[in-house]
Formats: sequence, structure tokens, C-alpha cells
Amino acid sequence: MMDKTFEPASVEARISKAWEEADAFKAGRGAEPGAEPYCIVIPPPNVTGSLHMGHALNNTLQDVLCRFERMRGKDVLWQPGTDHAGIATQMVVERKLAAENKTDRRTMGREAFLEEVWRWKAESGGTIVNQLKRLGASCDWSRERFTMDEGLSAAVLKVFVALHKQGLIYRAKRLVNWDPKFQTAISDLEVIQVEKTGSFKWERGGEEAFDAAKLDKALNRDPSGHLYYFDYPLEGVTYDANDPSTYITVATTRPETMLGDTGVAVHPENEKIGHLIGKNAVLPLVGRVIPIFGDDYADPEKGTGAVKITPAHDFNDFEVGKRHKLAVINIFDAEARLTLDGNDDFLAGVQPAAETLKLDGFDRFAARRAIVALMAERGLLAKVEPHGHTVPHGDRSDVAIEPWLTDQWYVDVKPLAERALKAVKDGRTKITPESWTKTYNDWLENIEPWCVSRQLWWGHQIPAWYGPDGECFVAESEAAAQAQALGHYGGPVALTRDGDVLDTWFSSALWPFSTLGWPEETAELKRYYPTATLVTAFDIIFFWVARMMMMGLNFMDEVPFRDVYIHAIVRDEKGAKMSKTKGNVIDPLTLVDKYGADALRFTLSAMAAQGRDIKLATARVEGYRNFATKIWNAARFAEMNGCARVAGFDPAAVKQPLNRWILSEAARASEEIAEGIVSFKFNEAAGSAYRFVWNQFCDWYLELAKPVLQGEGVAPEEKAETQATVAHVIDLISQLLHPFMPFMTEELWAVKGGEGAPRKLAKGDDALVCLTRWPELAGLKDETAEAEIGFVVDLISDIRSVRSETNVPAGTQVPLVLVNASAATKAAVEAWAPMIERLARVSNIAFEAVSPAQSAQIIVRGEVAALPLAGIIDLDAERARLEKELAKLDQDILAVDRKLGNPDFVARAPEEVVEENRERKAQAEARKIKIAEALARLS
Repeated sequence: MMDKTFEPASVEARISKAWEEADAFKAGRGAEPGAEPYCIVIPPPNVTGSLHMGHALNNTLQDVLCRFERMRGKDVLWQPGTDHAGIATQMVVERKLAAENKTDRRTMGREAFLEEVWRWKAESGGTIVNQLKRLGASCDWSRERFTMDEGLSAAVLKVFVALHKQGLIYRAKRLVNWDPKFQTAISDLEVIQVEKTGSFKWERGGEEAFDAAKLDKALNRDPSGHLYYFDYPLEGVTYDANDPSTYITVATTRPETMLGDTGVAVHPENEKIGHLIGKNAVLPLVGRVIPIFGDDYADPEKGTGAVKITPAHDFNDFEVGKRHKLAVINIFDAEARLTLDGNDDFLAGVQPAAETLKLDGFDRFAARRAIVALMAERGLLAKVEPHGHTVPHGDRSDVAIEPWLTDQWYVDVKPLAERALKAVKDGRTKITPESWTKTYNDWLENIEPWCVSRQLWWGHQIPAWYGPDGECFVAESEAAAQAQALGHYGGPVALTRDGDVLDTWFSSALWPFSTLGWPEETAELKRYYPTATLVTAFDIIFFWVARMMMMGLNFMDEVPFRDVYIHAIVRDEKGAKMSKTKGNVIDPLTLVDKYGADALRFTLSAMAAQGRDIKLATARVEGYRNFATKIWNAARFAEMNGCARVAGFDPAAVKQPLNRWILSEAARASEEIAEGIVSFKFNEAAGSAYRFVWNQFCDWYLELAKPVLQGEGVAPEEKAETQATVAHVIDLISQLLHPFMPFMTEELWAVKGGEGAPRKLAKGDDALVCLTRWPELAGLKDETAEAEIGFVVDLISDIRSVRSETNVPAGTQVPLVLVNASAATKAAVEAWAPMIERLARVSNIAFEAVSPAQSAQIIVRGEVAALPLAGIIDLDAERARLEKELAKLDQDILAVDRKLGNPDFVARAPEEVVEENRERKAQAEARKIKIAEALARLS
């Protein structure tokens, strides 16, 4: 006997073990001879990571595709692996060392620290892999890779050296996002924008004197969020704060950078201060003479209209400086402290004030306070005001990022980008939803050189060695570099390896072919490259998808994947982004523990509409847990009514219309689910599965089959056929639902074999539903059966709707009249009359030429049915009620339209509030259609 209830907690571990023992997910397992390969490479999660809702969605969708294609007989490889996550892993291990009171990284040295990292990786680096297994991910876990394993490391070295030989990798001094805490360059993806607004306000000439202590207090709360107005005296004139002709005023949010200013920009058409273009200003506190020049970068409407230019400490200023050949003066060290003493660039041609030189070694924010105070003392501070603006922060360090001028390694990706653009344009790779193609194209068309070096110890160390005079030798090994050096110097010399490591995205860019064995010419590489599909999130289109395209085309001369599916993000039930700060993060493993992995997977699949974010409510997951319970209960009902697998059962030979109907609907569902999955419309596929299983099978078929299964006087052959059909359809349900709900369907498949006894899960393909073939049921479509049973189902459903809409009391039976019914309709209604009367609470059924007066009209598949309601409800009062509700709905829609039509509301209101109003309107419009239909029936 089946267990009374389906308990995911007691089933999932057992099923996972059965899959593992059967090697169920090994590449090629269950594939038909000569099968088409189907490969997905997993977006490698960070080795430091734990499962979050984005992972749950991403891997559920990949698993749906892999399980489905495996069942279709393809040679499936879902290639798993993890990313070494340079900065994140280094941070985790450093924290661990501190917590254990061990020596810090810099004291212990590089080699010892890396031993600590590898030790941590061996002990704790597999957390997320085990969590993915709990989710049911059907990867070939025997092929798991790591971005720093021996094979992938060899691939990284080969690619770096090859790109260098192609002239595409070079070393240059440029601005980077610099994290002063970790003392490394970081990518744009690792930068978050944090909104800052200060509280200090002061203006020269006002009632209060400048109070440095008050400013210090405000900046201690938050060093950012103010705009400072400084006067820069003009060269050759005596500064007078009361005479604007003696100075130019600039506004800045970062006073500490002024020491590195080398120019002032003014818009050429600035009527107020444009006359100053061509003159020079004297930089306060330093004495450097800097030019005032015209440039469109200066917005006349912002600040004072004049912009101080600090090329070494601002990305925009760097570009302006290049245009006007300005000096580039770096005034910070790696920890964002002022470095003035011995700074030749800073001291060139000037003699700064003694107070200025005393700032050497000051932290940038301490320098900010001091510089503002010094400017105030000299009367050069015009005003300070609160200023809301975003400040870039490191996503892991949580400190303000500093644009910093430093030597780094870069990849000239422009030539690679051209091929990647063409591959999508030509259709060799298709991006779905298609709207993301524009995002992909825009980034590649405007691509900048890629900074690939990081000042970390954990990662792929750059394969570059330097000779005693700084000459650089790039090679895959030190021995090869020594050979190059020997040719250059004419004799042996000592070489020093570059201490930087590569950006983690560099190794990830090679993932589709390096995981298959490249640079070796492996059988897997030949078999599975290019891969079939990539499933990923929109926020790494630039950082990962585009780079994989560039590297794949350059080194494999072929696109890395045929399809890219970009899924949306998972938000909370109100539409807000999940964040620890808001406290609205939903842990997927908590949901798995409470409701089971199947319920979470089906929820995410059912809500994964293309281009639409998922608003996840726990109630939805609970609802799909109830769906699993419904299926289990249906199977138990079948078992209690003698429905068991019959060897050799031929669904094409069934005779009863009801049985032919459910098999026909199964065929339709199979096609719809398959079409939904292959077109990446996962919500439509899940919706078709849900409708077939819950509505058609559980609610209608089993209900209509009860008289046959449980009634007396039923012909033995009719009952036997129905029992066999029920069992067969439960098997079909296990197969159709398997990609979405693998644990419950695998358990159901096992326990339904032979009189309900659990079947032994062995290596035989038929013993595991995951290795059976996807049902091909097109030959079972039966339009005649669908016309008969489908009409009966629709008729009962519509009668129930009318009763509900018109407030007919639940226990009241009403007559039913079929008006001018066709012979086929009359035959169907007469055949199913007892069921119609019971399920629709109909007192009697009549066939008439005209509709009775005061009836609610129903059109069912072109046939007219009428419910005479005179004496049952007050039709005039009911019409009035519906008209009143309709009017209220119109008012509600109008009110929402006013809000959504207000640009200020849409721009300022939280996104979840805007989305809530859109949903309210959609719900009101849907309800309005229902009310209008009800009124039409009563007319």
C-alpha cells in the first residue's frame, strides 16, 4: 500500500541516492544510439557561496531542460563546476584566520596563505554543490570542475599567452575601480552604488561663522553626501571674495582630490563664466597653475558651471584630461591615503604650504575634513550644502571605491567583440527573450579594454616574468620565460614573476570549452562543443555571456552555445528586490525543508514568464505543495480502486469515450509541455501540466470515472479498461511532470509498479522515470471523445460560474434547458445527465426550441443553454448589483490610471508600489469582463 501522505523529507535523500547509484545523470546515460548531443554548462557558483533564490531559479530551469532532453533520448551532459571567486574566497579565509587568532595573510606570506585557502576549499568549498543536489540538479557530478583545477589552469595560461602573442593583451597605466580595503582593482560588477545625503549646511556671508567641529561631527556620521564650493583664484590677480572677477568657483563632492587637480573645465557656451576660458587659475593649498579650458563635459546647469579636473582620480576627468593633454597626478596610495612627501608628480614646479604637506599619510576622509577647514581658514570656502548622490562601494568590502591610476594588464577586446556581435546578428547564437539582444549589442559596440589583473594572491597568477631592467617575458612556464630572457639578454638572469592574479571572469570566459578538456583535443570537446543552451541572469550578459562568446569564437572558431536564455530575477511578494537590509530575503533551503524541493521548483517554473520578474510568496510554494499532495492522493484513490499497471496495455485500443478523452488530453498536454520547454516558456509548460493534472485528471476524469470504478452493474470489461487507463495516465503524469517535480514523480513511478509494491530502483532504464522516454502521444488525440466529454465538462463549469456570479444559493437546484440542441449535444447530455445534475446541482434537464423567460443564457461551444432563474433570485436586483459593481470597477481603474499616468508617481514611488497598482488595474479589468458577461447573460 502507498503511504498515506507524500513526505518530501523522507523521500528526497533516498531518491537522490538511487539516482547516484544508477549513474542516472552521467553524460550519455539513457541516450539512444546516434543521439544528438545536448550540453549545458552550469554558471559556476562561487565556491564560497550558498544557495540563494537566484541560484534556485537558474538551476531549476537548467534541470527542467536537461531532464526533458534526456527523456527525449538525447545525449545529455549538464556540466557542473564552481568558480574560485578570488576576492570572496580570500576574504573568507582571512576572516577565518582572524577568528582563529592565526597569523594574518601578509605576515605568513603568499605560499603559506594559499595553503590555508586550499585547506579551506577542501573542507568547506563544496557546500553549494550539496545544496544543488538537494534541489534535484541532474548534473553529471562525476565531471565536476573547478576554475583552478589543473586542467582549467592550463587552459588559462594558454589563452593568456596566445592573446599576448596576438597583441591583444598588454600592460598599461589606466584608471581602475580600486578597493582600498582589499587593495585590488575590481570589476564594475563588484561595485554597488550607495545613495548618500549629508546634513551639514553653511554659506559664506551668512549669520554663522564656519564651524569645523560641526562639519567633523556630520562627516563622522557619514563622510559623503555634501557639495563643497571652493574659490580658485585667477592667476595674476589679487583674490577678493567680494569680487567674482578675481576667482572661479568650482563645486565638488570630493575635496580631498583637489590636490591632484590639473585643470578647470567650463562649457564653451556658458554665458556667465565662459569669458574665463583661456585663463589660468592657481590651485589653493598647492600653488599649481592650472588652465581653464572649454569642454562640453562641464554642464552649465550643474553646480557653478565650472568643473575641477583631476585626471588621476575620476574616470570622466581622465578622458577630459586626455583630450586637453593635462598632467596626471596620483595623490593616493593603495590604502587611499594621501601620498605627498616625495611625490615627484605632485611637487613638480610648486612649493605647497606647510599645512598642506602635513596632510601626507592622511586617510582620504580625514584629508577631506582637513582640506575643507584649510580652505575655510583662507576664506576660499564659499559654501557647503547637503547633496544627495550615489557613491560607488565595493560589494564585499563595503568601502567607497577609489578611481585610481595604476599599472594593470588589459585585453583589447574590440576585435573579439566584432566576431561576437556578428555571431548573434547571423543567428548562430540566439538570445531569448530577444529584447536582451539590444543590451548585448550595445555593450559590445561600445566596449572598453578589459582590465584582467587583480592584486590578490588567490587566483591564476599572471604568467609574466620581469628581468632586472623591467623587460617582460610572457610564457606558460618559468622555463619558457627563461628561454625568452636568454635570447634577449644573451645570458642567464634572475626573473621575478608578476605578483598579480587574473580576474575570475577570465577563467570563467573559457568555461564552455575548458570544462570539456581544452586545450587537449578530448572526445568530450569534440562531442559536446558547441553547447546547446546557456541559462543565466541578465546582470552578467556583459561580464560572462559576451566574454564566453568572444573567447569561444577566438579559440574554438565557433560560438560556445546555440541558445542563451536570460531569466528574470526573483523578488519578494510585493515586487521588492530581496536584500538582507530590507529583511525580505527568502531562503530556498528553508522552503525545501518545509514544503519539499518539488514544490519550490514547480513554483519557480510556473512563474518564470519571459521578461517578467518573479514575485515570490511563500503561499505560492505552499499551494504547489498541495498540488503534489493532490497527485499523491489521486494515486492512492486509484490504488484503492484496483487501478494497477497492466502489462501490454495499449492506450490506442481503449473504447470508452471517457478513457479516450483523458488519453487525448494527455496527448495535448504532452505537446504543449514540450513546446513550452523548447521555446523557454517555462511558465506555459508548467501551466499546461498543472491544468491537465489538477483540472482534467484529478477534478474531472476521476470524478466522472467514479460510477465505473465504484458503481454496481458496470460491465467488467468497461471497469477493467478504466482501471488500466487510470494507472496508465498516472504513469504519464509521472513522466510529464518529471522535469519540474523529479522527486515526487520518481517515487510515484517506483511505487506504482505491480499491485502498488515498490519496485527496486536498479540500473534498468525503465526502473527510473528520469531515464524513460518522453511520452509521444500524438496518435491518441480523439476529437470525437473530446467533443463529447469536453462539452460536458464545459457545460458543468459554466453552470457553476453562472450560479456563483448571480448569487444563486449553493444548495438550490435549478433547471437546465438546452435550446435547439444538435443531435450530438443531446446525445452527450443524455448520456451524462446524472453526472451533470449532481455536479452542477441541476434539478432536471429539458430540450426546448426557445429559451424560457427570465433565464441566464450560457453559450457552450456554440450551443445555447439556459438556467431559468425566476423565483430563485431577484433578477432586477441582481442586475442592479452587477451594474453597481461594474461602475465601481470603472472608478477604480480610472483612479489607478491617474496614478500610472503621472510621471512623478512612476519615477518616485517604490517599484513595488508601482507594480502593485499595475496589478490592481489588471485584476479590476479581468473582474470587469466577468461582470459584463454575467450582465449579458441576464439581459
